[in-house]
Amino acid sequence: MQIGPYKLDNNLMLAPMAGVTDRPFRQLCKRLGAGLVVSEMLSSNPKVWNTAKSQARMNHEGEEGVRSVQIAGADPELMAQAAQFNVDNGAQIIDINMGCPAKKVNKKLAGSALLQYPDTVESIIKAVVNAVDVPVTLKIRTGWNPENRNGVEIARIAEQNGIQSLAVHGRTRACMYKGEAEYDTIRRIKAAISIPVIANGDITSAQKAQEVLNYTGADGVMIGRGAQGKPWIFNQIQHYLETGETIAPPPLSQQYEILHEHVANVQDFYGEAAGVRIARKHVGWYLSEHDTDRQFRKSFNAIEDANKQLDALNAYFQALQTRENRQISPAA
Repeated sequence: MQIGPYKLDNNLMLAPMAGVTDRPFRQLCKRLGAGLVVSEMLSSNPKVWNTAKSQARMNHEGEEGVRSVQIAGADPELMAQAAQFNVDNGAQIIDINMGCPAKKVNKKLAGSALLQYPDTVESIIKAVVNAVDVPVTLKIRTGWNPENRNGVEIARIAEQNGIQSLAVHGRTRACMYKGEAEYDTIRRIKAAISIPVIANGDITSAQKAQEVLNYTGADGVMIGRGAQGKPWIFNQIQHYLETGETIAPPPLSQQYEILHEHVANVQDFYGEAAGVRIARKHVGWYLSEHDTDRQFRKSFNAIEDANKQLDALNAYFQALQTRENRQISPAA
């Protein structure tokens, strides 16, 4: 798949998710098969660029592949400045956020709130595209609410003003993350424009990815929540798309290695105090199918020491492995 001058390894993308797609997670998903990983949303407000949170989000040290940075805001001039700032900081693609449904973003008329104002959408796109020499992409929802699915109109504005690929989440702003994603609008958008269209929303398996690609005609898929705790989903999807064969999740031993690496990198990236706290949500996602009574997570979330977190994970997975070995041992 091609975005501007960049040929991606495949058509599978990691969706930008605030508080999730930090550098450790992006690096992990890239290694496990994502063709493009997009950074967390960065505010266009320059007053927050020097905060610890923004500085962490801007950190791309050692990352492989094309660096795509998402920016959010409602003022065309500030968005242009943010795009320039991030390109100077190493961004190779600038992604404009018009898909976030969060109230704190929408109350500033940013994110998916902008879909109500096509003229403002056009002004922002023009300002950003004219401000930088790198490809500019856009992420939207299908519309403001189910009665106002104007995704096709926004898509045409995007294409006419220089956007080089468009990701569409199959819900409206009003839907938040409730119910099921709908792909009819994405299908119409794909039929209406010629730039690459990326389908997003409820893609949690290789089979679902294939179904969505077939139905919408989209050029690729973007995985968000489906990758939380399962960063290997990209390898699974790529294998299925290439061969039609389903591959199982990694064995427990490999899942442990991936989780251990992820938690250790989070601790290192943020420092012990913040890293220990941030690691907890990732561990919860990884263990959602194993720790069904949540007893381990309850005890794990009380741990304040980085090494003790890693020790607890090691002990937990050893116990899981022992249990699994007993289940598969032949009867005497």
